[in-house]
Amino acid sequence: MTKMITLRVDQSFLADLKRGYPLILKEAVVNTDMLREEGELIRLVDRANRYLATGYYGNQNKGIGWVLTTKEHEEIDGAFFKTKLKTALDHRADFFEDSQTTAFRVFNGEGDGIGGLTIDYFDGYYMVSWYSDGIYSFKQYIYDALAELVEFKAIYEKKRFDTKGQYIEQDDFVMGEPGDFPIIIKENGMNFAVNLNDGAMTGIFLDQRDVRRTIRDYYAEDTNMLNTFSYTGAFSVAAALGGAKETTSVDLAKRSLAKTIEQFSVNGIDYEAQNIKVMDVFDYFKYAVRHNMKYDLVVLDPPSFARSKKMTFSTAKDYPKLLMDAISITEKNGIIVASTNNASFGMKKFKTFIDKAFKDSNTRYKIVEQSSLPKDFRANRDFPEFNYLKVVFIKKLNK
Repeated sequence: MTKMITLRVDQSFLADLKRGYPLILKEAVVNTDMLREEGELIRLVDRANRYLATGYYGNQNKGIGWVLTTKEHEEIDGAFFKTKLKTALDHRADFFEDSQTTAFRVFNGEGDGIGGLTIDYFDGYYMVSWYSDGIYSFKQYIYDALAELVEFKAIYEKKRFDTKGQYIEQDDFVMGEPGDFPIIIKENGMNFAVNLNDGAMTGIFLDQRDVRRTIRDYYAEDTNMLNTFSYTGAFSVAAALGGAKETTSVDLAKRSLAKTIEQFSVNGIDYEAQNIKVMDVFDYFKYAVRHNMKYDLVVLDPPSFARSKKMTFSTAKDYPKLLMDAISITEKNGIIVASTNNASFGMKKFKTFIDKAFKDSNTRYKIVEQSSLPKDFRANRDFPEFNYLKVVFIKKLNK
């Protein structure tokens, strides 16, 4: 049986915990010195030693673990994990029936009751991502449950946690028949090439599925589109399939060129008719201004934090400047799709960034629609920081 440690919760954190806040914050616990080894079960009590919840010890961002249950006598065993996985799979039943979308999230961490764990489905292949050594210690329970509940071609895993002072992102084959990658998955009828054994990224961010469809169906037609921080060019593919006259994809990573060509090609799009630039996005903005280039549709989906030889970028402090650069090269009545996955601020704060950028640019604007995580990325609505994705479609108005 896994060792159980009793930890006392500071009085000021009781209300959130009782409301269902799933992350065990370090500052919420009085006696963290009791913790020894990640994977230990944690019995949370108040100062009168009354039971609050059971969780596990696993360092992840601001937390030292996650709550698993508020039922005092519930066993954290194979049956517990199987029940959580089965419930999550049942919630995605409609996705498994959709022949036009063959990649989606089947388990979304704390949104499905087990923080630190995500599972994605890619046309018969499953990718399990582990975010702490603590949750990884339960891997056999979870793999046994997954193997019993689903049919699969293969299961892969990605470990995304700090071990002995070194952050690792590695992927490994777990079971089944190894895939011949890339495989081609469908997303709302679009094709995307995916690798499950090629480092931290797969080639597609599944949480942006609804945004890509919206761009294709409602905003792309007859536009000149710019896709910044373009990764493998998925937004550009959506725009091209939606009737964009031309797309430009810009990313600093050298591998983005080949990956973007690949994504265009698997959709039957002539990549030579599109523009693919391997360069710093901020340098591209300056280049576009110098050449009086304008775009009808601009996508901004930067990483939360990035560092180049010239500068560092953080969405928490630099997004207004990024938006101002985009405003300067957006046509009047053009659309800017502003997106961030930074969980440290919410939609309300994000909209203050948007307002500041347009005011500082002396430009009027209108928010035409907004979105957050798609429904397969289940999140606790009471705690919006776990619904991390914020996407706003902004129309640049005439002055």
